[in-house]
Amino acid sequence: MATLSVKPSQRYQLSDWRTNSYLLSTNAERQRNASHQIRQEARILRNETNNQTIWDEHDNSAGLAERIYTVNRWKEMLDKCLTDLDAEIDSLTQMKEAVEQNLQAKNLPLDVVIECLTLRESRRDIDMVTDPVEEELVKEVEAIEDTRKALQQRASDAFQHLCLLQEVRQQLNSDHRDKMETLEIDRGCLSLNLTSPNPSLKINPTRIPKDCTTLQEWDEFSRLNKNRAESEIKASIELREAIALTIAQTNNKLEAQRVTTDFAFRKRLREMEGFYSELKWQEQNTMEEIAELQEDIRHLEEDLRKKTISLKLAHTRLESRTYRPNVELCQDQAQFGLSDELHQLETTIATMKQKLVQAQDALDALSKHLARIQADIACKTNSMLLDTKCLDIRRKLTLAAEKFVPRVDTFKRTTNRTLAPIKTCQLELT
Repeated sequence: MATLSVKPSQRYQLSDWRTNSYLLSTNAERQRNASHQIRQEARILRNETNNQTIWDEHDNSAGLAERIYTVNRWKEMLDKCLTDLDAEIDSLTQMKEAVEQNLQAKNLPLDVVIECLTLRESRRDIDMVTDPVEEELVKEVEAIEDTRKALQQRASDAFQHLCLLQEVRQQLNSDHRDKMETLEIDRGCLSLNLTSPNPSLKINPTRIPKDCTTLQEWDEFSRLNKNRAESEIKASIELREAIALTIAQTNNKLEAQRVTTDFAFRKRLREMEGFYSELKWQEQNTMEEIAELQEDIRHLEEDLRKKTISLKLAHTRLESRTYRPNVELCQDQAQFGLSDELHQLETTIATMKQKLVQAQDALDALSKHLARIQADIACKTNSMLLDTKCLDIRRKLTLAAEKFVPRVDTFKRTTNRTLAPIKTCQLELT
């Protein structure tokens, strides 16, 4: 008879089995309910987070776009500011060159005036006087020196302001480059989306970098740069107008002094020509008087010689009559007549000799005065020649290269690129 082999194991009661089945069913339903709740909550969370993420991305994209617009607007303002600044730097540079050209052009008038003063040092004797011409030449030297100082100061002011403009331009250019780089970064960020390649997680992306500024500080920085550039441009325009005014005033001052000096030269020449003509007339009359006096002296000498012969004749007659014999040696009328003739001849000869001495003294005086007149004529001739040469030299001032004066637009307050020549005028002595 076969035996039943039963594996030894724990045996449960039927109630335990039923209870276990009930628990499994109950737990399964509970787990499903919990899972359902979690699924619903997950769906809600997904929907809410998806919407939140979409709106956050949209808002941030709009914020980036608005920020790009703001930065781009500042960039455009900086572009215009840089353009205006470059134009002003160019205009001020041209104005500085115009000042330097005018300053260089003052060397010619100074050389001419110094040459005229040096030439007039060759005047001789009494003509070496401090006349109005010399006074005007000295004034012209002083005017040229004052003009050179004023133009040198304006050139220095222009150079210093150009340095300021370059400094402002460098700061603006740096700000402009920063905004260009910022625009490139923000536009790159705006172009990123969920399909963009190579997105990655970063370490602490919300950190605040060192030297980070606030929006107010950022706006104030760009505004200060823009305001400073506009202020320097305005100051540069005013400086250019002041430089143009200085150039015009100094050129007009020098031109007026040149005309005054030339007028003094011509007036002095006319005065010397008048005295020269007077001296030539006196020389001619003196020479004629000397010739007549010399002729009269020759006549006096001839008459004196004849009177001496007559005196000798009278002496001889009287001496011969002293040898009359005896009673014939009497004081007759012939003796009285010869004696009277002798005395008359002696008186006449003495008077003629005295007159001859006076005539010769007068001739010496006339000759000496004629020499003085001729020496003074030589001085006047030399002086007129020197002043005429000075006037010829001073023609360089009217035939010199064009003097440049910027034409300032009083409406736009800007300086034209072209430079107009100053027209010079000449004052003629009538």
